[in-house]
Amino acid sequence: MLMPSIIGDSFLDDFFGYPERTYAAPKQTQMNGFMQADVAESEDAYTVEMNLPGVKKENVKIELKDGYLIVNASTKSETTEEDKRTKYIRKERYSGSGSRTFYVGKDLTQEDIKAKFEDGVLKLTVPKIEKKPEEPKSKYITIE
Repeated sequence: MLMPSIIGDSFLDDFFGYPERTYAAPKQTQMNGFMQADVAESEDAYTVEMNLPGVKKENVKIELKDGYLIVNASTKSETTEEDKRTKYIRKERYSGSGSRTFYVGKDLTQEDIKAKFEDGVLKLTVPKIEKKPEEPKSKYITIE
């Protein structure tokens, strides 16, 4: 029988106190809160608040395509000469890009969705729109 580890699965994670790190196989998708979202519902709209730490407004792209709201964001770290000489034990600040997709329905247009970006938080307001009745796919002809 194997003894349980005294220091846990990852000594550095416990030592530096970062248990909130989220991993997904095979690649890491959300690093330290990057692109984590809260979705709230009110009587007339949905509100999405998404963390985009370190991202500039011009590096956020929002697209509405085939009923899907797609948010793309990217950030990159600038490497200085001092960084090249420094030996890092652990780097936690995220640098890269990510994407999140939400289904909002095909009845919405780009003008319906409001977006605001402030202090590293993207806030989207998506109104609830009543579904348009579908037209019948086939029409019958009346016989006289």
